[in-house]
Amino acid sequence: MPTNAAIDTPICVVLTTAPSESVADELAAAIIHRALGACVQIDAVRSHYRWQGAACAESEWRLTIKTRVDRYPALEEWLREAHPYDTPQIVMLPIADGLAAYCEWVRQGSAG
Repeated sequence: MPTNAAIDTPICVVLTTAPSESVADELAAAIIHRALGACVQIDAVRSHYRWQGAACAESEWRLTIKTRVDRYPALEEWLREAHPYDTPQIVMLPIADGLAAYCEWVRQGSAG
């Protein structure tokens, strides 16, 4: 039975990518330092996309950021300024439910 642990103070996952592992590490450390997220996971990915009319394929590093929904605007603003891409992927995915203790940990870690 779902507990709806994410309802009281909603939490979310925010996704972005970086051009290198070192840039991803720098972004992740700054996000944690600024309490814009409670946790950032970094994964190597291969992205295929169209940019300025050309088909591209590049190695990138995906950042999965766990945070509060009410912290998303500040996180998005900071990422837009700090990110090296002209048009970075910054998307927010709401979390409908989750382990209550984990959801509370995310809330506390990204309280700002």
